[in-house]
Amino acid sequence: MVIKNVSLDIVCGVTSKLPVTGRPEVAFAGKSNVGKSSLINGLMNRKSLARTSAQPGKTQTINFYNVNDSIYLVDLPGYGYAKVSQTEKEKWGKMIERYLHGSGDLKAVFLLIDIRHEPSENDRIMYEWILHNGYEPIIIATKLDKLKRSQIQKHVKMIRQGLNLRPGGKIIPFSAETKQGREEIWDLIDELTGMVPAVTEENQETVSE
Repeated sequence: MVIKNVSLDIVCGVTSKLPVTGRPEVAFAGKSNVGKSSLINGLMNRKSLARTSAQPGKTQTINFYNVNDSIYLVDLPGYGYAKVSQTEKEKWGKMIERYLHGSGDLKAVFLLIDIRHEPSENDRIMYEWILHNGYEPIIIATKLDKLKRSQIQKHVKMIRQGLNLRPGGKIIPFSAETKQGREEIWDLIDELTGMVPAVTEENQETVSE
């Protein structure tokens, strides 16, 4: 996708009413220090629209980023941050669940996992929770540049097994530093949101003819 304009349009807190955007939405979930803001900035070709912070757990709202007045990238609060009280975590959990249940425009949920480490218990819970809410999570394995090329497939397999990923589940390695994986993510977003038609065997045959 060619990025023409982006903006942070809507910020939803715990007590906020969920917006009806009328545009396709894709949401991003992940641990507080997994690089979610860096990914969203990378996708939008912006350095700091989604705020990155040395303090994990900074995102305490659901943030809706308008891209080209055509789709929304939705940043969900990070989970697993120890310094946040249990009460606060439960509020965030209910807010996320309300969004997953309540948005009529949500087309896909991306779950970010640090490629260097085995999925945590919180990661596994979130994966199962997203499935329970009716979405097949697409895994983005972040911090790809921290690994040697020879290690990548081993770590992708580790994530697949650690989450007990369903057959056919997608894992896209991504680096915020090199932007590797960015085009693959956008191609998938375009397909899932109907911005481009899905490739099927039928239209592949048509193209080849």
